[in-house]
Amino acid sequence: MFFALCTFNFLLSAFCFQLPSNFMSDTLHQKILGGVYGQALGDAFCMPSLITMAETRKRYGRITQFLPGGADHFVHHQLRAGQITDDTEQALWLARQFIADGKVSVEGSAKAIVGWFDAIEGENVPYVGPSTRRAVNKIKAGVDLQLTGFGGDTNGAAMRVSIVGLIHPGDVDAAAHDAALSAIPTHNTSVACASAAAIAGAVAMALKPDAELRDVIFASMHAASIGQLLGLNWLGASVQRRIDLAVSLARDNFGTDTDRLQAIYDLIGTGLAASEAVPAAIGVVSLAEGDPITAAHLSAELSGDADTIGAMACAICGAFKGIDAIPPDMRQTLRDANPDYDFDGIAEGLLDLARLH
Repeated sequence: MFFALCTFNFLLSAFCFQLPSNFMSDTLHQKILGGVYGQALGDAFCMPSLITMAETRKRYGRITQFLPGGADHFVHHQLRAGQITDDTEQALWLARQFIADGKVSVEGSAKAIVGWFDAIEGENVPYVGPSTRRAVNKIKAGVDLQLTGFGGDTNGAAMRVSIVGLIHPGDVDAAAHDAALSAIPTHNTSVACASAAAIAGAVAMALKPDAELRDVIFASMHAASIGQLLGLNWLGASVQRRIDLAVSLARDNFGTDTDRLQAIYDLIGTGLAASEAVPAAIGVVSLAEGDPITAAHLSAELSGDADTIGAMACAICGAFKGIDAIPPDMRQTLRDANPDYDFDGIAEGLLDLARLH
């Protein structure tokens, strides 16, 4: 494995630090902007990608720009070039709710997800995930919020959780705990909470001004180990160990990037399962060396649940590199294609909330 567990545990002490007082200003703002736009970038860029790598390659060769969903795409056929999907829509609804509340909570998460579902008329939308759809129906029926997400083991909690990491700059443990809170209404299982915590923890570490990519990957594994203990017990592979494997595959010294992606596709998987998509996304972050544009290209080529993998990977990379790593014309495309969402305003709100922690 790329990361020996003994070294991993030793390096966790690096997470115990205090951010410099002057960091709560321009640098943090640029990184939070990078995380918000990165989430939207990866989601929209990878949205046209098809189920298998072979299908995507046959249709597009490689996706190198924002494209509309194909007319025969099984869920994204109606989407415009640059348009986000449920991954980022849910993230932004959560962000607005948490900003309004001044905190992350189970109740706030449930309110945001039901509000989003009703706003898009989710009963008639094909891209609503299975765990989320079941949970929303239970929430509306008045079921206890600690039970509405039981059995939810897909990647729906992880795909939207980057915004939780963005309000905990450098505090991986706090990000992991809040990630689990945000997951509970729809995905209250150990594997889903571990996966959500992994993404939030990686984003939180990526905000640290002197973070290295290695630190970000370690943070995802550490956070996954925390999240695993916070959800109700459920079947599923170890997210922490599968991240380790995915990064090892991404760091393989043999073959091309496409060969490494194929190995991730074959051995980790890119499906809806939380224990597939999240480790695959961290593998992409490693292969992309933390660059959001490269991560978008790689996620699109990887295929499977590519928009979710791209959203998670590019949110981490955007927070790591900052907003300047995403070209202004791509940001403008995202704003034009999604007029209902104020990316810049939400980033400002998240910055204010981060200052409270």
